[in-house]
Amino acid sequence: MMKKIATLLTMVTVAMMAVAQMANPVTFTSQLKTSNGSSEGEIVFTGKIDKGWHVYSTNLGDAGPTEASITFHKKDGVEPVGKLKPVGKEISQFDEMFGAKLRFFENNVQFVQKVKFTKPNYDIDCDLEYGACNDQSCLPPSSVSLKKAGKSPAVDGEADKDKEKEEQEKAEALAKAKADSLAALAAAAADSAAMGAPVDSAALAALDHDALWKPVVGDIQAIDGTAGGSSSRSLWWIFLMGLLGGLVALFTPCVWPIIPMTVSFFLKRAKNDKKKGIKDAITYGISIVVIYLLLGLIVTAIFGPSALNALSTNAVFNIFLCLLLVVFALSFFGMFEIKLPSKWSNAVDNKASSTSGLLSIFLMAFTLALVSFSCTGPIIGFLLVDFATSGNFWGPAIGMLGFALALALPFTLFALFPSWLKSAPKSGGWMNILKVVLGFIELAFACKFFSVADLAYGWHLMDREVFLCLWIAIFALLGMYLIGQFKFQSDIVEGEPVKPMPVICIMGGLVSLAFAIYMIPGLWGAPCKAVSAFAPPMNTQDFNLNTKEVRAAYTDYDQGMAAAAAAGKPVFLDFTGFGCVNCRKMEAAVWTDCPSPSR
Repeated sequence: MMKKIATLLTMVTVAMMAVAQMANPVTFTSQLKTSNGSSEGEIVFTGKIDKGWHVYSTNLGDAGPTEASITFHKKDGVEPVGKLKPVGKEISQFDEMFGAKLRFFENNVQFVQKVKFTKPNYDIDCDLEYGACNDQSCLPPSSVSLKKAGKSPAVDGEADKDKEKEEQEKAEALAKAKADSLAALAAAAADSAAMGAPVDSAALAALDHDALWKPVVGDIQAIDGTAGGSSSRSLWWIFLMGLLGGLVALFTPCVWPIIPMTVSFFLKRAKNDKKKGIKDAITYGISIVVIYLLLGLIVTAIFGPSALNALSTNAVFNIFLCLLLVVFALSFFGMFEIKLPSKWSNAVDNKASSTSGLLSIFLMAFTLALVSFSCTGPIIGFLLVDFATSGNFWGPAIGMLGFALALALPFTLFALFPSWLKSAPKSGGWMNILKVVLGFIELAFACKFFSVADLAYGWHLMDREVFLCLWIAIFALLGMYLIGQFKFQSDIVEGEPVKPMPVICIMGGLVSLAFAIYMIPGLWGAPCKAVSAFAPPMNTQDFNLNTKEVRAAYTDYDQGMAAAAAAGKPVFLDFTGFGCVNCRKMEAAVWTDCPSPSR
């Protein structure tokens, strides 16, 4: 059955193509225009278009119809100048067939490609590919060719000189690289000979410079299957991180106390209709999800993932993030409170009271988002930076979806099972303890963002030992706080005695203190693999007793490849960067476990 359908579709397609060719609604001619004494000319494709048909312009993108484009099969003695240029009355409007705003021409059009003659004789073979449609159907992608050979009217002398100079510079650079590689290998030659791997000078001389820079992305993807797997894994990771952030925000003083009040409100508002109360609570939870999901979509729409990913490695942006996290940390410590203008929440709350139905519930959810901003704002800000700099288009939206689900789920569950409210943890000082812990964590990550800027600018203000000192102090203070050795002003309630810390806090404090002690040997060069992804590289440390540090023998790609060819050794490439967390982890935690290159 499937074969019959495929055969039928093929016959219909062929028939449509035949009809289109018989109709011939678009005709193109091609010519090469030159002028005596000028080294430039124009390849001109002139098209006549029947009424009701149109030909699409250039640079429409891959998602739309066939755009006009030129392809050179041969261009001996001639070089293109600029891009293919459309000439005529260009129309721009929304195309319902493709669901996008497109540019096209009706009645007639010209496509012009400027060229420059670089040799006394030229030989051109090129095609113009174009797409044509009417309101009901489209022709298959069509093309018109131009084949021309002859004597050039004039030759661009500067082009020849520039080309010769460029080739000469390339040859000199390659010769210098080979000479430098041989000089660098001279010291290693004795070691190589002692290991039974003699230096092969012939391999160095025969090194193919162009082959060294051949892209191998396709080969890597063929080995790894497809590139989509890592992308999906990262989306799941982003979702789980958002879910975790939402759970943390849920237990803050701005959110947790509101849950029983909100659920009771919905249930009391529908005393005689329990189903309506549950329905309202579920709608309330869905509204929370919609609000935070829209926030993630807005971030992506304004900046785009590529721009945010570029910002993640920008030194100025990382300094801004460092200062932002410090402000968030101080807010969590109780130094001040970050609040949105009260008139915003009051206005939304009044609007919710004066309306009814779904709009009223949505506005109540929006009021929650505004009122709880002092606690959720720092968490959302931190998460959005992480999601938006992941390089994944849907990162912010997926992350905020996870955050909102964790935040909204309790409102729905407690509405479905009101008896659960009796066993839910009561509001208390534990919520302030959670805020303080988050403040210490954000302070620690502020150091990481400043480290990226420090590496980029070469200030050496945040070398590895300075970074470790700060983290040791931060996590030691966190441990002392959790075991009750000191308090913040926000922990002290006037008229109430200071209570001892709960057992779970003391256990967490012991873990934090142990982590601080774990990092202390790093001040003398210990790898500290647990923090290697965040700490600056080992080469920034001034005092280092570590003998297992591994560094790249060459920082120049050509010289390294030439050295490998001469020594007959395989090549290991380190693709690194200032803001690359995975690179730091690989260099400090994986390289050190590999056999030494000398072995």
